[in-house]
Amino acid sequence: MKPERFLETEMLVAVLAAWAFATGCGGGPGIPPGPLTVSLSTSTVVAPQDGTPAAVGATVSGASSASSLSVTASNLPSGVTWQFVPAAGGLTGTLSLVATSTTPSGTYSANVVVTEGTRTASQPLVLVIAIAASVANAVDTTLGVGGKLDEFMSTSFQPSEGNYQFFQNHTATEPTQLTKLGPQHIRLQAVSQGVPMKVNTGAATDWNFATLDAVVQPVLSAADNSPEFQIAVAPAFLNDPTTGHFIFNSANVQAFADYSANLVRYYNKGGFTWGGTTLVSPSYPQHPITWWGIFNEYNINGLTASQYIQLYNTVVPAMLSVDYTIKISALELAVADPTTDLPPFVAAPANGGVSAQVNVVATHFYPTCNQQDVDATLFSRVPQMVQYINYVYQQLRTRSDLASVPLWVTENNVNADYPNPDGTSNCNPTMKFVSDPRGTNPFFAAFRPYVFSEFGKAGNQALYHWLYAADTQSGEVDFNTGSTYLSYWVDYWLAQMFPSTPTSPGPDILQLSATETSSVEIVATKSSDGSVVLMIVDHAVHAPTDNNGPGDPRTVIADVSSLGTFSSATSITIDAKTNATSGPTAVGITPGQKISVTLGSYGVTFLKLKP
Repeated sequence: MKPERFLETEMLVAVLAAWAFATGCGGGPGIPPGPLTVSLSTSTVVAPQDGTPAAVGATVSGASSASSLSVTASNLPSGVTWQFVPAAGGLTGTLSLVATSTTPSGTYSANVVVTEGTRTASQPLVLVIAIAASVANAVDTTLGVGGKLDEFMSTSFQPSEGNYQFFQNHTATEPTQLTKLGPQHIRLQAVSQGVPMKVNTGAATDWNFATLDAVVQPVLSAADNSPEFQIAVAPAFLNDPTTGHFIFNSANVQAFADYSANLVRYYNKGGFTWGGTTLVSPSYPQHPITWWGIFNEYNINGLTASQYIQLYNTVVPAMLSVDYTIKISALELAVADPTTDLPPFVAAPANGGVSAQVNVVATHFYPTCNQQDVDATLFSRVPQMVQYINYVYQQLRTRSDLASVPLWVTENNVNADYPNPDGTSNCNPTMKFVSDPRGTNPFFAAFRPYVFSEFGKAGNQALYHWLYAADTQSGEVDFNTGSTYLSYWVDYWLAQMFPSTPTSPGPDILQLSATETSSVEIVATKSSDGSVVLMIVDHAVHAPTDNNGPGDPRTVIADVSSLGTFSSATSITIDAKTNATSGPTAVGITPGQKISVTLGSYGVTFLKLKP
C-alpha cells in the first residue's frame, strides 16, 4: 500500500501536466486570462509649459500578450502630447506627457487607458500644467524706479467721532501692533468732528483737538513717527451744509489757507494763540509732522481742476511760511479719467498750472464700488490702473520741475462703498449696502500682492491700506476687538520681504520670464546682501461668475539656476489655510536650481533665498 503522502504527490503531478497540456506556453482557449488592470507610479504628475516631459510609470496586469496592448492617455488639455515607451517585456513602461506654452495652466482630470482587443482598463491621473518661470541674474532697468522696487507699505486712519476711541480701547496691543506692521508715513485724514476748528468766532472754544489727537498722538509715537496729515476737508463753516462741499470763493480759499497754516503751527512750531489761549500739540517738539496732503478727492467733491490748483497755490505757501521744511502731497485723486485732472495741473504756471511746491502726487485705487462685481472684474482693473500710473508719470515729465516727483497710491482696498445713515449703499443708493468680505479674506491675499507688484513695477512709490482699524471690508485689524485680519499679515509680509523707505532704496527687480502671466503674478528681487525674494501670486479665478470665490490652483516652477547657489531658503504662504490671528509660518526648504510652488487657491507665496 502506497503511503498517503505519495499518492497526493502523484495526483498533483497529474493535474499540473493536464494544465500545461491545455494552456501550452501562451494560454489557450478554455482558460480566460485574468482581469485587465493598469497601475500608475503616481496619481499626480506635473507638466511644465516649457515642454519639459512629465513621466509616470505604468504597469499592466492580466494581459494575454504585450504585443497586443495599447497604452494611451485621454482627457488631456489642448496642446498636450503623450508617448508610451514600454520596458523589456512590454507590460511595464513610461508614459511621457509634454505641455507647451499654449496649454492653459491648471489642474486637469486625465486618464491612462490600456486596451487589448475588446478589453479596456483605465486609471485616473491628475495632470497639473505648471507655469515655468526663469529668473535672470540681471536687473530689469525698465521696471520700478530705475530697476528698483521703491514702494513702501503704509496704512491709514480717519479720525472722527465714530472711531477716535480706538487707541484708548486697545492699550494692551496698540500702538505696538501698528508699529510691528511697519508702515511708513501713516496717513491721517480728519473728517467730521475730527476737524479741530469748529466755528470761527474768535473765541478759544472755536478749536478742539481732543477727537483728532486721540488718534494723532498715538500715531506720532508709532512706526516711523512721521505720519502724513491730509487736510482732507475744510472746517464746516466753509462748506455747503447740503452737499458738504467746499464753497469756492477767494475769501474761503484764504480762510482755508489760514486754517492749514495754524495746523502746522500747532504740530510743528509750538502752537498758536486763539481767543487768548495758546493751543499746542502734546507731542511738540519731539514729533513734528513733516508730510501734509492738501484736500481729498477734489475731483468727486465739488471742485474743478482749475479751482483745486488755485486752492493749492494759496494754501501751500501759507503753510510753508510757517515751516519751510515740510513736504507736500498734491492731488489725492479719486480714480477717474486722468486726462481731466493731470493736464491742467502740469500746465505752465503762466497758463494756470501748479506753481507751489510739490513733493509727491497722490491718487487712490479701488477696483469696485459694488459688491456685486465678480472677482474677475476686480482683478482685470489692476492692469487698467497701471496704465493710469503710466499716464501720471508721462504728464509729470512734461515739466522739468515735476519730472522727478513720485506717485503714491494713498488709498487702496477692494471696495470703496460704505453705508449711508439709512443703510443704503453710498455708491448705489437704490440698493442696500452689503459689506464686501474680499477686503480681509483669502481673496485679499491674492489681490493686494498683485496690486503691490504691478504698481511697484510701474514706478509707484507707496501703497496705503484703507483703513487700519475697521470692519471685515476695510480693516487690517478689527476696530472693536483689535484682533488681526488676514489682510494685516499680507501687508506685514509685503513690507518685510520688500523693505523700502522714502530715504532707503528698495531691492533690485530682476529680469524674469514666464510662460503665462494671466493667472499668476511673479516678481523677483535681489537685495544688497545677495538675498533673493521671489513672490508668486495666484489670482486665478475658478469660474467667471465667482464673487468671493475660492480661486483656482496654480503651480509655478521657477528656474533660479542663473543666480548661483544658496545656503538656505524659506517659504511663507498666505491663503485660506492661514491663521488670521497668528499669521503664516515660515517653512525651511531645500534650495535648488528649480523650485516648485503650488497654491491651492487665491493666495501668495514668498520664497527667500539666502547666499
